[in-house]
Amino acid sequence: MDLVLRIADDLVLDKLWAAVLPASESLGSQAMGVNATSYLPVASTSSWSHLVSFMPSTASFLQSTAQSAWPRDYIPRQIISLSILTLLGIHFLYFVFAWLSYRLIFNHEMMKHPRFLKNQVRQEIISSVKAFPGMTLLTLPWFQAEVRGYSMLYDNVDEYGWGYFFASIPFFLLFTDYGIYWVHRLLHHPLLYKHIHKPHHKWIIPTPFSSHAFHPLDGYLQSVPYHLFVFLFPMQRVLFLCLFVFVNFWSILIHDSDMITGHPLEKVINGPAHHTLHHLYFTVNYGQYFTWADRVGGSYRQPESALDPLLEIKAQEERGQQQEKDVLKIE
Repeated sequence: MDLVLRIADDLVLDKLWAAVLPASESLGSQAMGVNATSYLPVASTSSWSHLVSFMPSTASFLQSTAQSAWPRDYIPRQIISLSILTLLGIHFLYFVFAWLSYRLIFNHEMMKHPRFLKNQVRQEIISSVKAFPGMTLLTLPWFQAEVRGYSMLYDNVDEYGWGYFFASIPFFLLFTDYGIYWVHRLLHHPLLYKHIHKPHHKWIIPTPFSSHAFHPLDGYLQSVPYHLFVFLFPMQRVLFLCLFVFVNFWSILIHDSDMITGHPLEKVINGPAHHTLHHLYFTVNYGQYFTWADRVGGSYRQPESALDPLLEIKAQEERGQQQEKDVLKIE
């Protein structure tokens, strides 16, 4: 998130903060112990031209000459900026990716399922939007620690080499997958399930809009492995941001109630079919990307065409058609 904040400062926030709290009209900055001139944006702190060794310099002409009483290094400014950016970002990712998945991938026939709730999509969206502020608040310490330089995120690929750059991708996915598996499984413990995780299992037949419809603490706890990784292991900043976006996309994708089976990676990748079974049966397929943790933990269930909830819809329609025929015969 430090990368996003740097870019936002360069493009928008320096001017915005200067307009809201200009240095020349500082109210109480001396009392707060803030030296408005000692933290003014300079090239060494505001430029993001060295984010990766292969990215050209693009920030030099974007730097703002505006000065704020709250400089970039001032913690209250960072917290407020991060809060706004996080809320805007999660809303954007959620509505764009969930809408695309809902329109292009989700089988709308699933909405005829007897366990699909009335106005469910609307309920899922409301639940998600209500959860975002709480999840943002809980996540802020991680983002703030990144901004203050406590993580192991780095800019230049040459620092660890291209070999580690590419190796860190599967390492990140395996580490977070295993962490999420155990967090998710723990949330199904009777002491926690009713109070924290049960609201997400309200959606027996989920749509992509249910992907973020969590209790705020539930959503936060399942995100902890992503944040923890970059405090334990080095990762290139742009790569981490890309993977963070991918994580949200994947979470949306696996909530489309798809039960397509028989593909070559079915026993390796924990896809939509696996997660559909999790929502139907609750105690299987806790993993996020892969099936290996469920296999080791004894919670794996293989998707089969016979388990497709769409079959129940077809059976219900056939019963309805048969009842209509019976009524016509009587008449």
